[in-house]
Amino acid sequence: MTTLRRIRVELSFLAALWKTNLLAALEYRASFISQVLGMLLNNAAFLAFWLLFFQRFPKVNGWGMRDMLGLYGMTATGFGLGVVLFGNALSLADIISQNGLDPYLSLPRPVLLHVLASGSRISGWGDILTGLLCMALLGPPDAAAWLRYGAAALVSMIVFISFLVLVASLTFWIGSASALSGSAINAILAFATYPMSIFDGSAKLILLTVIPAGFIGALPADFVRHYTGRGLAQLAAAALVFLALALIAFHRGLRHYESGGLATGMGG
Repeated sequence: MTTLRRIRVELSFLAALWKTNLLAALEYRASFISQVLGMLLNNAAFLAFWLLFFQRFPKVNGWGMRDMLGLYGMTATGFGLGVVLFGNALSLADIISQNGLDPYLSLPRPVLLHVLASGSRISGWGDILTGLLCMALLGPPDAAAWLRYGAAALVSMIVFISFLVLVASLTFWIGSASALSGSAINAILAFATYPMSIFDGSAKLILLTVIPAGFIGALPADFVRHYTGRGLAQLAAAALVFLALALIAFHRGLRHYESGGLATGMGG
């Protein structure tokens, strides 16, 4: 099978999984709507806090409410896309530790792709809507701005999901990374909703490497507002590097898992 044909086959498989997840969610429409609205209200409360803050202090290190709308909207969009399309990334550490990969190993599909896309978080639709609303509130953007927004959101999602896979892959060697994975999710989302300008040099380095929050919120949001070739190159490089690291870590761990080397004392 040629590479191009293989890609088409996997994309068709992904589309089928996403359609199945959506239809399953829509089967209980009241629950679907309540979860989406609940997330919208939760995000609105967060933005209301910042609105009150910037009414008191219009500019902080050059940042105002419009900047916060762009930052939070980008973070919400990247997170929302990630948990809607690859929802099992949030529980990947538990899946590994409970020997939940076994059913996927017998199927002729990429294990990681299949595992991640087999789950979806309904509340993520509320985050996606939040991002779109934030983008709309910034003014009537032109087609180029929407294209930048779509590209930046894709990078934000890839970096976020890749980071979760990297952390969860530690389970293959340390026995359980569930608590670490939960802490990592909270940390990266918390830091992603704050402007990079409030951090010093060493903190910025950490937020672009160890905890890549800068590539989920701040840098993609800057790219949407101000296009530069350098910004595009930085985002593309970040997405490729973190995706490659996630794939290497997971598949090396998977070989360890298949060889029976997964640490004992875990469920399953």
